Amino acid sequence: MPSKPDITDMVPGVLLTKLDWVINWGRRNSIWPMGFGLACCAIEMMATAATKFDLDRFGAGVFRGSPRQSDLMIVSGTVSHKMGPRIRTLYEQMPEPRYVMAHGACATNGGPYYEYGYHVMKGVDLIIPVDLYVPGCPPRPEALIDGIMKLQEMIKRESVANRHRRLDYWADHKDELIKELDMNKRQVFENEQETESIAAWEKKVQEFRAKYLPKEALATVS
Repeated sequence: MPSKPDITDMVPGVLLTKLDWVINWGRRNSIWPMGFGLACCAIEMMATAATKFDLDRFGAGVFRGSPRQSDLMIVSGTVSHKMGPRIRTLYEQMPEPRYVMAHGACATNGGPYYEYGYHVMKGVDLIIPVDLYVPGCPPRPEALIDGIMKLQEMIKRESVANRHRRLDYWADHKDELIKELDMNKRQVFENEQETESIAAWEKKVQEFRAKYLPKEALATVS
């Protein structure tokens, strides 16, 4: 019995596929990052876009100067409490679909400022949903390229429906997720040795203040 003819046999040049696949194919090969950086990790990001590493090979080298033309926010560097609301504003100005990459240790969990950096957020995921984490202090350009490739794989697998479900879940359970993230970070950084180190540092600070600060300033500080 002859096989059933396929539509592509009857109409040359016709390709059948899913709409989600076509949209994601174009989306993952034309990622437009936002052109901004916060600290030293941004230097590595700039190097990634330069001629040696050539981020344009992956379709992600067009850094835009406006959040309204960007679909990827690469948070490169230290996120201070003063900068946090500005990052949130930039994120809200980005059109959907939008993605966030925490680039480096500071953007992931506060990095070297976790213990003593009272002015530093313990991760940008406390204010905006993060899709991908790139560890390192700072991460090399190869690490950022690997992160871009992982993001492309994620975009390839997702659909419009499941992405909205994920973002809606983050919005509905934001407080619970932030509490869980903070607890996990504390388990990593706040152990017995770290507690002793913090106590020793605080003791040295008190001794320094008592030795060098005038009594009026000391009373104000205490």
